[in-house]
Amino acid sequence: MDFGKMIGDLFSGVAYLVTAAGVKTLVMFIIAGALIYLAIKKDYEPALLLPIGFGAILANLPPVLETMMPAAIGTADAPGFLKVLFDAGIANELFPVLIFIAVGAMIDFSPLLKDPSMIFFGAAAQFGIFATFLTALVLIPIVLPATRGNESLILRLASAIGIIGAADGPTTLYVANHFNLVEYMAPISVAAYSYMSLVPVIQPPVIRALTTKEERLIRMDFREARSSKTSLILFPIIVTLVSGILVPMSSPLIGSLMFGNLIRECGVLERLSKTAQNELANLVTILLGITIGATMVAENFLRLDTALIMGLGLFAFVFDTAGGVLFAKALNLFRKTKINPMVGAAGISAFPMSARVIQKMAKAEDPTNFILMQSISANVSGQLGSIVAGGMIITLVTMLL
Repeated sequence: MDFGKMIGDLFSGVAYLVTAAGVKTLVMFIIAGALIYLAIKKDYEPALLLPIGFGAILANLPPVLETMMPAAIGTADAPGFLKVLFDAGIANELFPVLIFIAVGAMIDFSPLLKDPSMIFFGAAAQFGIFATFLTALVLIPIVLPATRGNESLILRLASAIGIIGAADGPTTLYVANHFNLVEYMAPISVAAYSYMSLVPVIQPPVIRALTTKEERLIRMDFREARSSKTSLILFPIIVTLVSGILVPMSSPLIGSLMFGNLIRECGVLERLSKTAQNELANLVTILLGITIGATMVAENFLRLDTALIMGLGLFAFVFDTAGGVLFAKALNLFRKTKINPMVGAAGISAFPMSARVIQKMAKAEDPTNFILMQSISANVSGQLGSIVAGGMIITLVTMLL
């Protein structure tokens, strides 16, 4: 019996950490630790960042000698539980659909139905998606020489990067999966969910840079009464039909979102509505977060394309926020009753984080100023807008391929 080999095998994980690959692993542990720190210490969407951070730790543990892969990931022949979750929930787009059912059950469309004009903010705040898509088409072949001459890959990658700006993780995953961007799934998914979690950090500086104190002090009237039950029931059905006819590629996500909302509003499925809002949302969020973290394997994550995707994703997010604010300022040029421009920034898809951030900023300027309901209206519009934008990009790019 070779005791030397036995001891070497026993401490193979320690030996691995001092290799070149092990150094990258240590870097990933630091990144994972930073995500967990932001989740616990800063309370930045801990339900997302903590599972992502812990999943990244599991995905970068030293490999098992027999397979040379971390035990939590495994191989194609003997998949670990993280690979099973990825194949079952992300590769086939199941988790994004389930998340949207849960989100739909949480949304009250009454504020939007009482002021339908807010839907335009959901459209204006998607400006960053298309601006980043065009920018990515130029930068990808410059920064990533390996993509030159591969117009199909450039178009598909630019599409997924652009959607990051909507701060809509499920739609980003849906687009990336549709275009089979498996190699780039780690930075795309991490950028989408990290920026969605960092809404309280990213949005306020952009809003302050584009607005004056007087604009941030603008008050907006709102009626508390809910819309009629009939209109609330018809709304998800009509939206599903219209969007499914005009942008068929958006139907899986918009349909699941509206189905969740119909469960909420129909009045006869209260138990299912509460299950979708609580148990389903919590369970899928945990599984989705840890699975996304599992894509952050060092060799796939610590690359130049990761920096490009993260940078362009931030660019898209900033421009989406700016697009909503500037649209509100433009409307105020023609309105007697002014809109608080901060509401426009809530037109991104990060529901309800963005609306909460806007209300917090309004209260910081004037503790008696409440614009939460208007922000919620813009926020739910952004949820719809990002899904439709994702479907449009899939349709247009597919036509070009």
